[in-house]
Amino acid sequence: MQVIHGKIANKRIPVTEEIWESLSELRKPGQTYDLLLSEMIALKQEHDFLAHLEEVKKTGEFMTLDEVANELKIGKKT
Repeated sequence: MQVIHGKIANKRIPVTEEIWESLSELRKPGQTYDLLLSEMIALKQEHDFLAHLEEVKKTGEFMTLDEVANELKIGKKT
């Protein structure tokens, strides 16, 4: 599990009751919503990267790792 260190932002994210229930079901005992969302973001980034690799495999269009990271908005923090 990835732990992100930083300031806690006190923000509200409006969600439907259905989404709130789904998030609650995904959360492990003692896990914060911050950690749950961090985990979900990491999984989404991994999914996008793997989908990109599959597209490259199909089309033969290659990019540098820096171009891929920039396109997927991963890696270096600005």
